[in-house]
Amino acid sequence: MEEFASWRATGRRFTHRGHQIFWRDGGTGTDGDVLLCIHGFPTASWDWHAIWPGLCTRFARVIAADMIGFGWSAKPRNYDYTIADQADLHEQLLREHGIGRYHILAHDYGDTVAQELLARAEDRRGHDDDSLVVESVCLLNGGLFPETHRPRLVQRLLAGPAGPLVGVLGSERTFARSLASVFGPETKPDAEAIAQFWILWCSKRGKRNGHKLIRYMAERRKYRERWVGALRETSVPLRLIDGSLDPVSGAHMVERYRELIPDPDVVELPEVGHYPQLEAAEQTLQAILEFHGTRVR
Repeated sequence: MEEFASWRATGRRFTHRGHQIFWRDGGTGTDGDVLLCIHGFPTASWDWHAIWPGLCTRFARVIAADMIGFGWSAKPRNYDYTIADQADLHEQLLREHGIGRYHILAHDYGDTVAQELLARAEDRRGHDDDSLVVESVCLLNGGLFPETHRPRLVQRLLAGPAGPLVGVLGSERTFARSLASVFGPETKPDAEAIAQFWILWCSKRGKRNGHKLIRYMAERRKYRERWVGALRETSVPLRLIDGSLDPVSGAHMVERYRELIPDPDVVELPEVGHYPQLEAAEQTLQAILEFHGTRVR
């Protein structure tokens, strides 16, 4: 748990809509590329810790926030949690630090936030507004297409009428079983990793908001044209790195990606599940760095 505690202790804070947001900052400290890392549901920026040193060696600056409602950030009870607001949060952080051009690395829920950020960048391009420019996007397993997303039972329950009760009454054992089920059979998280995930979910009484955070699944259906369109129409380099054994967004999602995305750049990890950055950190880091070394100029 020492590295986990250190991650929190060395984090920073900024204020979004009156609430404190946790974020991490790293990199070479020289002039160069900025990488924005966007985590998934139900975890936090800690998801990036296994590949963080490698990313910080390659990029001048690496930024990863715990989105509002997640991890060590504020988890207000009376709050409208939306993908648009999470995109606002990231854009605010970038602007506050004078960052105008940036690359994206995203996973799961973060993929949807990345799609909204990409859509906004394309909107600005059409109006000669270069205040925030997305230079590339690298996506890990996520529900890019609502028609291929296969949520777990607990997600369906959280999104249903009993969602508030499901969230509050959810136990660590149930949480652990559900989370482990999306990992590959040979790459399951150990007890310590599960305990860390549980802390991130429950800190600041966060699990009471699960039914609100899960609304992103309905948003994906509502804004499908905008968010899928952003991937189909973008001119920036785009890569998908996907753990094929993921039951939520694995090989079946990749098949749809190849159907819809022009000139698809896909790296498939055949023995890996939903969390490639944790289950196969070296392979995932290699695929990210190779993308930035060849496709991104």
